[in-house]
Amino acid sequence: MFEDLRPHLVELRKRLGLSVLSVFVAFIIAFTFHNSILKWITQPLNNALVQVGRIIESQEKATWTMKSEESNQTKTPAVQAAEKLKNNLYKAAKEADPKLAPLLKNAADAAQSLDEIIKKRDVESARPNQHNFEGKITTHQVGGAFFVALKVSFFAGLLGAMPFILYQIWLFVAPGLYNNEKKMVIPFVVGGSVMFFIGVMFAYYVVTPFGFQFLITFGSFLYTPFINIEDYVGFFTKIMLGFGVAFELPVFAYFLALLGLVTDRTLIDFFKYAVVIIFILAALLTPPDILTQLLMAAPLVILYGLSILIVRMVNPDTSDEDEDEDEENENEEADRS
Repeated sequence: MFEDLRPHLVELRKRLGLSVLSVFVAFIIAFTFHNSILKWITQPLNNALVQVGRIIESQEKATWTMKSEESNQTKTPAVQAAEKLKNNLYKAAKEADPKLAPLLKNAADAAQSLDEIIKKRDVESARPNQHNFEGKITTHQVGGAFFVALKVSFFAGLLGAMPFILYQIWLFVAPGLYNNEKKMVIPFVVGGSVMFFIGVMFAYYVVTPFGFQFLITFGSFLYTPFINIEDYVGFFTKIMLGFGVAFELPVFAYFLALLGLVTDRTLIDFFKYAVVIIFILAALLTPPDILTQLLMAAPLVILYGLSILIVRMVNPDTSDEDEDEDEENENEEADRS
């Protein structure tokens, strides 16, 4: 038995070796552009930090306006004392001797200035600090920047080598296919690559903005976020790869149907279990919030439905038709007898 598997294992090792080599070459190329790649990766987080800062600033301005109105309506004891001193001095200046009137008037003007200063101080004390939200991306390791550059370069290299990796997968499977099935190599490689990149772009432009903004906004009035770049890069790549692989579902369903391994009835019967698996995967691959999980689970459910339609066109289930034909044949035989 092992002798029968040996050629397949040798072929598998060859395809894996070429795939790893392609990732390594793409990694070297990507490393020369790691600054631009890292800027692209951190852009959703920076946008979320800026957006949350604007939200907090607008709410602080609203709070300051309310406190300013309340302070204007309710005078503090210091303001009341300054106004009382000012009024009494102006009144005394009117009734005093002409020689003392200028002195009393100057004292009343000084009391009025003091009153204005006290009012301004109370308003400023009611106004919150407008710069209390300064979220930053930091690193806590001596070689953190270097290791982050390696991670983002590997991620970019994996994306760049994806078409070649899919081609190697096809070459490993191709010996067991018929000649007409081997012609599907271009649709498999192109379709798989396109769906993978669509999944990555969907995660980048739709999922991460909502997810990061929600997570940063939550508790940002109490805590200032200092995001560790090492954790963020690992978190980001997990989401991107998860969505990229998830969007391959229609492609793999198509070729499994082409090989006769699944039918539309198989996928329909498995649908209720698939929904549970999809939500479990969404919970594992996304941040711990309901919104981001739904943003991943909903497209996967839709893609699963699309896979059913694709499989129905490629390899529909004919068991019902066969049963109907058997019943018709039995009825015809019964009529003849």
